[in-house]
Amino acid sequence: MQYSFLRSSLTLLAVALAGAAAPSHATDKTVSVAVTSIVEHKALDAVRDGVKDELKSAGFEAGKNLKYEYQSAQGNNGTAAQIARKYVGERPDVIVAIATPSAQAVVAASKDIPVVYSAVTDPVAAKLVKGWEASGTNVTGVSDLSPLDKHLELIKRVVPNAKRVGVIYSPGEANSVSIIEALKKAMPAAGMTLVEGAAARTVDVAGAAQSLIGKVDVIYAPTDNNVMSAFEGIVKVAQQAKIPVVAADTDAVKRGAVAALGLNYYDIGHQTGKIVVRILQGQAPGTIASQTSSTFELHVNPGAALKQGVTLPDELVKSAKVVVK
Repeated sequence: MQYSFLRSSLTLLAVALAGAAAPSHATDKTVSVAVTSIVEHKALDAVRDGVKDELKSAGFEAGKNLKYEYQSAQGNNGTAAQIARKYVGERPDVIVAIATPSAQAVVAASKDIPVVYSAVTDPVAAKLVKGWEASGTNVTGVSDLSPLDKHLELIKRVVPNAKRVGVIYSPGEANSVSIIEALKKAMPAAGMTLVEGAAARTVDVAGAAQSLIGKVDVIYAPTDNNVMSAFEGIVKVAQQAKIPVVAADTDAVKRGAVAALGLNYYDIGHQTGKIVVRILQGQAPGTIASQTSSTFELHVNPGAALKQGVTLPDELVKSAKVVVK
């Protein structure tokens, strides 16, 4: 009896010491995180990379204590639904869905597996959550809501006399429609009117830009996945017609936009990853309110501006975090 008691005591002590030595931010067991995105382009890829790096910094590393999987839907909503069903069948600990169509597909496929959305402009309009407060469901995440008022100010700084603003967007994507409705409400106060350029598919983007020639003073490219996937088509049209392009995605400036005020999507990925870590550590997703980011960066491209018929003010260039040359 004494020997058994001593052996039991030593066993309990060993367990206690092992628990004390284990890192507090990660678990000893292997956890699984499945990530999906509607399409691959630099902004969404940065979100994906930010999530993975945040997991690693919290002690969850692929091949050690993390089973990590990533799949892109390549811009196809049907494929997004297939990926969602596949992930739900595998039952990972958390599913991360990047961009609205992928998030909608995953949320429709599961009501119990924790889902963390990211880079979704309006999660309420997309019907992922009922409001911005903690949902009480299996869903939470991070929005990339654009500062539309600041974007209109930027348009005025680039084209002071701008009255007609062409906006290229996807009519089938809830976030894009939400942006259009918000712009319709905001533009009159800025002395502007909106001219729509609808592009249902990526291949329609250049044609939508072409349809705006002669009708607009400037083109605004919102955070729309179709638009960003085919952005070079807009730039080509803009250069030929001498119409400046202002964007919501800072990566667009490297690709030919005149200026953009946008979020750092790698930081959004880190912010998303922190939520994933909280869930892996035991917190219910329904107790975590949806989040936004308030850190914006101004990027400008003076060379692109000249090709599109405008010269950027010196004070605008000096205030930019990144000047593309």
